[in-house]
Amino acid sequence: MGGTEHLTVHREGATLVLTLNRPEARNALSLPMLVGLHDGWRAADEDDTVRSVVLTGAGGTFCAGMDLKALAGAGMAGDHYRERLREDPDLHWKAMLRHYRPRKPVIAAVEGHCVAGGTEILQGTDIRVAGRSAVFGLFEVARGLFPIGGSTVRLPRQIPRTHALEMLLTGRPYPAPEAARIGLIGHVVPDGGALAKALEIAERINACGPLAVEAVKASVYESADLSEADGLAAELARGWPVFDTADAKEGARAFAEKRPPVFRRA
Repeated sequence: MGGTEHLTVHREGATLVLTLNRPEARNALSLPMLVGLHDGWRAADEDDTVRSVVLTGAGGTFCAGMDLKALAGAGMAGDHYRERLREDPDLHWKAMLRHYRPRKPVIAAVEGHCVAGGTEILQGTDIRVAGRSAVFGLFEVARGLFPIGGSTVRLPRQIPRTHALEMLLTGRPYPAPEAARIGLIGHVVPDGGALAKALEIAERINACGPLAVEAVKASVYESADLSEADGLAAELARGWPVFDTADAKEGARAFAEKRPPVFRRA
């Protein structure tokens, strides 16, 4: 199933679950974790039996951001992956979903801390669930740093600008209920329940036509920066071919026959 010492991979039906697995460091991003994430996104997109991806963290936390010492080498785990960075200097940005958008839906299941680089990766996911005690935030300015993982561009497009600027410029923590109120996450569940809720959402997605799901996701992102007229034209270009698929015909036939559809990605 792939993975590395800091990133585990397993299947739950048609869902690929990627787990940040460095709990002793609050799942701070390391080179092995970044390589595992990069390979996990690629594996999901290349395997047509995978219909959705869930990203979560081990040990009751999501991700505390970048471990700068680990990324720099400094005698820490991961040196044997350094050749991967030399081969693809963009690997870490793809891993963090800054320079890569999976075609499959990605659902984040957050417990505990999801801060700095954790909140930046979160912005590359499509649907977000968090335990009630989860904490979010972009702390970079408080440390004299810049949130270079994409937040100054993506965050104001995902939540109201006033909230985005407050989060970016104050460097303060945001508890899960407040993060939900401003639209950063979609669901707040009892602590320990984020993964189960994310898998529940994934199962509903998995039951839908995969070609339709992927086309809908692509259309949403493609049209985000277009005028309404251009966006509607792009939607037609994405949407009409879906109606010509065997899956579309199967969906209509299953509805008429009052049975679950059997989609075959055709």
